[in-house]
Amino acid sequence: MRRTCGGVTTGLAMAGISLALTAAPAKAQGPSIDDVRIVVRDTVKEVIRSAEAMRTARAYQGRSGPEQTERFSRKVRIARDGRVSISNISGDIVVSAGSGDEVSIEAVKHTRGGASELQSVHIEVTERGGGVDVRTDHTARNDRAWVDYTVTMPAGASITAHSVSGSVKVTGIRGSARVESVSGNVTAADTPKLEAAKSVSGSVTVSGVSTDGELAASSVSGNVAARSIKVRSLDLGSVSGDVTITDAACDRLSVKSTSGDVEYSGSINRGGTYEINAHSGDVRLTLSNPAGFVLTASSFSGSVRSDLPLTIGGDARDRDNRRGVGRHSMRATYGDGSATLNVRTFSGDIIVAKR
Repeated sequence: MRRTCGGVTTGLAMAGISLALTAAPAKAQGPSIDDVRIVVRDTVKEVIRSAEAMRTARAYQGRSGPEQTERFSRKVRIARDGRVSISNISGDIVVSAGSGDEVSIEAVKHTRGGASELQSVHIEVTERGGGVDVRTDHTARNDRAWVDYTVTMPAGASITAHSVSGSVKVTGIRGSARVESVSGNVTAADTPKLEAAKSVSGSVTVSGVSTDGELAASSVSGNVAARSIKVRSLDLGSVSGDVTITDAACDRLSVKSTSGDVEYSGSINRGGTYEINAHSGDVRLTLSNPAGFVLTASSFSGSVRSDLPLTIGGDARDRDNRRGVGRHSMRATYGDGSATLNVRTFSGDIIVAKR
């Protein structure tokens, strides 16, 4: 995925956004066109902010000639609760936890162009305020080089890692973490204080998060998967891809999907609020011994059904038979009705199951 032309990636992302915005029928009883715009609004801003960097990320399709490499190695001592920042233009970033108070930075420059291209790519390491900033600087215009990073850092330190064209993976970091890529997969595992994981073109996978704060994970073109999550607030979204949440507990859930299924498996907390808005896809909730909730569900061309015994408080209707389209909605209560579940999809079924 890293080897994709920045301009092509941006064009595909924007084309996907355009299609998503024009796909929703005006009379849809599900996510409105405003809902779809909300899903992609922040991502559009991110693409615009990254446009200049994307122009420097090179196309790797059709490369010729032997690959040339150059290695870089540096160790920096920081506070055990310090901060590490890594910013890359093109190439993968892999970060893992280590012991002690050192940051070990191992990098490999690659190119299939001339050796001079390796010399035009500089790895800048700046120590400041008990932390360290690592940045890739391309001084030549239109070079065809990329840099892969392997970083080991104190487990208790914080990490911010960003690549324009490349995958980013962070494992075992106990400090706060933010992980992002414009074109590449993003993975954060065993990162209890993860705050954000985002990609424009790539899948996002997060696991092992446990914090009293908020977690946001999103992709424009890719699946989003969250596993073993315990947070106060969980905000997930994908324009083109499935959203899957497994073994989760949160007080507030917000999920938005334009084209893809949504699955939530976990607990429902008393007094919690859970909002799921999908346009084209099924929504499945597999709940673990919920005390109770009020469910408001609607699907324009799908069914609403539950394995849990619900007390119906709204209505379920089939109409508009002239067009052969079923329109289904339900308001119902389970147990003590302490939590709120609002689920909408335009084209798909809504299923409530018991684990």
